[in-house]
Amino acid sequence: MNPKLLFWIPALLRMSFILLGAGVFWWLFGLVYGLAVAFLSVLVLLFIQLSYLHQLGDWLDDPHSAKLPDGWGSWTNIFSRLYRLRRDDERNQAELTEWLARFRQAMHLLPDGVAIMDDVLFLEWCNPAAERHLGLTLERDKGMRVTNLIRHPDFIDYIILGRYENPLTLSLRDRKLICQIIPFENRRQILVTHDATETQRIEEMRRDFIANASHELRTPLTVIVGFLEIASSEMNLDAETRMSHLKLMTEQGHRMQRLIEDMLTLSRLESMDYPLRSESVDIPALMEQIVQEARALSGGKHQITASVNGPNISGNAEELRSAFGNLASNAVRYTPPGGTVHLAWQIGPNGPQFVATDTGIGIDQKHIARLTERFYRVDKSRSRETQGTGLGLAIVKHVLLRHGGSLSIKSEAGKGSSFIVSLPAA
Repeated sequence: MNPKLLFWIPALLRMSFILLGAGVFWWLFGLVYGLAVAFLSVLVLLFIQLSYLHQLGDWLDDPHSAKLPDGWGSWTNIFSRLYRLRRDDERNQAELTEWLARFRQAMHLLPDGVAIMDDVLFLEWCNPAAERHLGLTLERDKGMRVTNLIRHPDFIDYIILGRYENPLTLSLRDRKLICQIIPFENRRQILVTHDATETQRIEEMRRDFIANASHELRTPLTVIVGFLEIASSEMNLDAETRMSHLKLMTEQGHRMQRLIEDMLTLSRLESMDYPLRSESVDIPALMEQIVQEARALSGGKHQITASVNGPNISGNAEELRSAFGNLASNAVRYTPPGGTVHLAWQIGPNGPQFVATDTGIGIDQKHIARLTERFYRVDKSRSRETQGTGLGLAIVKHVLLRHGGSLSIKSEAGKGSSFIVSLPAA
């Protein structure tokens, strides 16, 4: 039915009943009584309407504490509609609050920094990543101008020029940040920051790896090609010279072979398509093999001892042999003749440990943090003498990552080193 009819029909019926009652009293008691009944009926009706209006006003002032009556007549429909509007509003508010909480949680978990500013760059909100990147604190800095908080000349120029379509690369707080301002709405701007420090470090490592690998391969190739050119141009070389050249070419060929094998091993260890194949590892047999290889490399120039005081473990025997063998060979290579090397398998505070201890040249503390980087060498001239590839400790690091282990290094220049491999108890 038409809503207008629903309103007017009850109103007309009420007025009709009032007129009918007044007419009855007029007919029974006279005109004065009829008019009195009509006046009192209209007065009661007016009082009811004013009462409902007063209650509606109280409810509008405080919808949460005041209560609407059930109503009478058309007021019943009005109050029921107001109740529905209030329920819908509360439901919408609850949904909006939930979505806002989800949005803030998502912003808190984002690795990129997000800061919201007004049109004159006053900070309104930022997530924890933006606080870390830019050195901000939301509670302290809210309402302050961002250009007063980030006093970097490049950032100030970026703001002044207003060329926000291109991101800004910024070195700030020992981080490389990629920043961009995105205008939205009419009076808001978003400052987005991305920490590219790790990406830059990986890119630098990649460039260094390619440069170092090229250098390491070029040196033996230069030697081999040079001797081949001599052999092809001078056909009457004496046997001793020819044998000397062949020996040097063989050594350089073996050096290239070791380098390529280590590069392939490292690539395989880093590959996600090469899962760890766990097996029971016979530790006494593995330690015996490593000791024999170390003594063969030493050639009797060092005193090499070993001890096994720990259990067998589960893991990849070949990978562990490669990791432990690299540590043992490094201990031999960097210990002068007459020094001692001790290889131990023991129980540590958190599980089994392999420890390679030597009385070698030692390592200055400033180099220890970078020892597991590819091709990183403390002393390049010393590394050429020891015929190392520069990838041994990188291989050790990746083997331990696959086995859930860790490597710690204790060393002092001129007093020897201890390389400690800690594996989980399980």
